[in-house]
Amino acid sequence: MTSGDILFERRGVAGRVTLNRPQALNAVSLAMVRTLTRQLVEWETDPDIARVLVTSNDTRAFSVGGDLRALYDLGRAGRYEEALGYFREEYALNARIKGYRKPYVSLIDGIVMGGGVGISVHGSHRVAGDKFMFAMPEVSIGFFPDVGATFFLPRLPAAFGIYCALTGERLDAADAVAAGVATHRVPSAQFPDLIETLCRAVPLDAALAACARPATHGPVVSRRTAIETLFTGEQVEDILAALDAAGAAGGADAAFASAAAALIRTKSPTSLKIALAQMRRGSALDFGECMRTEFRIVSRVVRGHDFYEGIRAVIIDKDQAPHWQPSTLAAVSAAEVERHFAPLASELELP
Repeated sequence: MTSGDILFERRGVAGRVTLNRPQALNAVSLAMVRTLTRQLVEWETDPDIARVLVTSNDTRAFSVGGDLRALYDLGRAGRYEEALGYFREEYALNARIKGYRKPYVSLIDGIVMGGGVGISVHGSHRVAGDKFMFAMPEVSIGFFPDVGATFFLPRLPAAFGIYCALTGERLDAADAVAAGVATHRVPSAQFPDLIETLCRAVPLDAALAACARPATHGPVVSRRTAIETLFTGEQVEDILAALDAAGAAGGADAAFASAAAALIRTKSPTSLKIALAQMRRGSALDFGECMRTEFRIVSRVVRGHDFYEGIRAVIIDKDQAPHWQPSTLAAVSAAEVERHFAPLASELELP
C-alpha cells in the first residue's frame, strides 16, 4: 500500500486504486497522473492481477476534475509548455485506460467531472452509486470538454452529448446508465461488499449484474425527445434559436428549453463554438484521433484569454462573473474556431 494523493493495493485478484486527495475533492494532479500511469503499466502484465478497481476515499466526490489552480498559475506565469506537459501526460493516461487489456472497474459515488471522468469513463465498467453526479462543465470556465469527450460524448444516444457539452448540466445515476455513461447502477451501501466480491476470483460481469439496479429514466433522459429535437442545429446560434422558439411556444418542454438557453448564454462563446465543432467531428474519429484533436485545441486555449478568466471567476475570485473575450457568439468567426483544430508541429504521442 502506498500513501499520498492516490493509493494502490494488491487485494486478491484485484489491483485497487483509491483516490485520496479529499482537500481538493480528488482533483487530478500531474503527480497523480504519473503515479497512476506507472501502476497501470505494471499491473497490465502482472499475472496475479486480473482486474483493476478504482474508488474514492471521499464521500462527496469521485473526482471533480483536473488541477485547475495549478494550470492557472502556470498560464498566468506564461509557462505554457509546462501546462501542456500536464495535458500530454493526462491524455496519454486516458488513452491507456481506453485500451487497457484487463477489466478496469470504476466505482463512482459522488461528483465526477472533467479529469475525473477521464480516469473512469474510458474503463470497461463504470458503476454509479446513489450520489453519482456526472458533468462536463468546461465551457463554464472558458475551456472545452476534453479527456476523451470528443470521443464519448458524440456516441451517447439522441443528442445527449451535445446537450452535456453546451450546458454543462449534470446526469444522475439513472440518467448515466440510460445514456451509457455508466454501465451499472448499484446502491452506495453495497459498494463495500461489491469491492470485497470483486477482489475474489469471481466472474466480473455476473457479480456486477447480481447487485445492479434496473435501469430507470432520470430527469435528463426523460427529456430525450426534446433534446434530440432541439440540439441538432449546425451552429450554436441555431440551437439557441430552436430553444428560444420552444420556450416561447409554451407546452411541456417550454420551461426546459428556456432554462437551457439561458444557461448556454452564460458560457464562453468561444468555448461553445469549439465544443460543438468537437461533437460534430468526434463521431467520425477513432479514440486516438480524438485525443490528438483535443491536444491541438488545448495548445491554443492555454494561450488564450477565456480559460484563465473562467478559472478566475469560478475558483480564484469566486465572483461567478466572467468577462468573456469575445463576449458574443457572432464575434467568434469560423476561422477562429478552425484555428484550434489545425495540426501542430509537435503532436500528441499516445501509448
